[in-house]
Amino acid sequence: MTHDPPFPTWVRLALPVVACLSTLYLPCPSCSAATTVMQVSAGDGHSMFVKSDGSLWGMGDNTAGQLGLGFSLAQTNLPQQILSSNVTAVAAGSYHTLFLESNGSLGAMGYNANGQLGDGSTTSHFFPETIVSGAVTGIAAGTVHSLFTTSTFERPFETIAFWGMGENSSGQLGDGTMTSHSSPEQIQSTDLLLDEVRSVAGGGAQSLFIREDGSLWATGDNGAGQLGDGTTTERDSYEEIVSSDVAAVAAGDFHSLFIKSDGSLWAMGDNASGELGDNSLVSRDSPEQVGINVAAIAAGLDFSLFIKTDGSLWAMGANDYGQLGDGTTIQRILPVMIISSNVVAIAAGVFHSLFVKSDGSLWAMGYNALGQLGDGTYTDRHFPVQVVPLVIPQPAITNISLAGKNLVLQAANGESGRICYTLMSANLAQPLNLWTPLATNLLTTDGAFAITATNAVAPTVPQRFFVLQVQ
Repeated sequence: MTHDPPFPTWVRLALPVVACLSTLYLPCPSCSAATTVMQVSAGDGHSMFVKSDGSLWGMGDNTAGQLGLGFSLAQTNLPQQILSSNVTAVAAGSYHTLFLESNGSLGAMGYNANGQLGDGSTTSHFFPETIVSGAVTGIAAGTVHSLFTTSTFERPFETIAFWGMGENSSGQLGDGTMTSHSSPEQIQSTDLLLDEVRSVAGGGAQSLFIREDGSLWATGDNGAGQLGDGTTTERDSYEEIVSSDVAAVAAGDFHSLFIKSDGSLWAMGDNASGELGDNSLVSRDSPEQVGINVAAIAAGLDFSLFIKTDGSLWAMGANDYGQLGDGTTIQRILPVMIISSNVVAIAAGVFHSLFVKSDGSLWAMGYNALGQLGDGTYTDRHFPVQVVPLVIPQPAITNISLAGKNLVLQAANGESGRICYTLMSANLAQPLNLWTPLATNLLTTDGAFAITATNAVAPTVPQRFFVLQVQ
């Protein structure tokens, strides 16, 4: 398994004229990526993305097989390639993952105790498996349920079907029951193009979809008003919420967002953390307008992200782990701008966020204890950090001194969570894997740091070479 881009980064150790010490320079490997990130999705403790070459990648928690990387890898803090080609979309649930292939096949992996993989069992799968072969056009993953659409054509009609599987104890599948299903169940089918299901969204225990006529429909848990029907009554079948002009929809755990065709942003449901962005902590059981000029939306556990038409990224709601990316852990009850331009795609997980810029680079912020940010560390990030192409800051050596036989390095531009290695050799031509490691340091703060290499100097040795390796 290869990492993209390569890591480690080597830096020059700039030394003054001191007896027995010399300098070594090794250039940093190229950080350019041959492919760009096209689509992202965030689960509870894992993150998924699709590249422009159709490859599928993931990072973070794999204890339930949600990354599809097998049994031996419990977690990873760097992106790992899962499939090499033909993937067009990915959707991450809490501990499971769905993906769509270019031939219309639906694949899945991960936790399956509620039947959310749709393979007819409740057995979790640690490798990708095909659930439906062909005709799938759209996918969505809720916490423990899954939704997808299919399209088949028989002259003169195109038949659009809407399917669901997994947990249904709150009516989130919308089939008129509270019965869970471990195989795909057809929820709606119509031969009328006007009633075609355009897009779907799965939340904590609610589901929403938009029809071709722009109407918004919802079902499932409604305890916080997240269905937006003016009540807090749970529904086991889809009901119309908005009759027209809805262009996009997103579902969090207990709140929902949608965009109208005029770019207006609307929200409903739980607002205890300010996730509706209306300058209050009051939950709403009917849609209220909270923004304008909005192009894309994402709903996390109790926070929200949106992109404006100018490419700026905005966020509101809970921020305990820095998931809003504003440099703080302060809850926001009004939208705050995070990035001023060039953001084209977003995803919100339970406590972390992802976004893609127009250059195809992937960025992340928030909770990172399971490596779900993919930056090579397990350190929470309160500001966005670039993940693809992975850019490891190059420390600058600011001072060097001797303390007996020990070498003391002072450096700047360190990054918390990175590992620094000090290597030594008396022979510059010796392969680096044969150099002697003198110190291994895990950086605990950003900025300035110091490394002490013990027994680095020997009076009887005419010269020694040192290099600082940052991984």
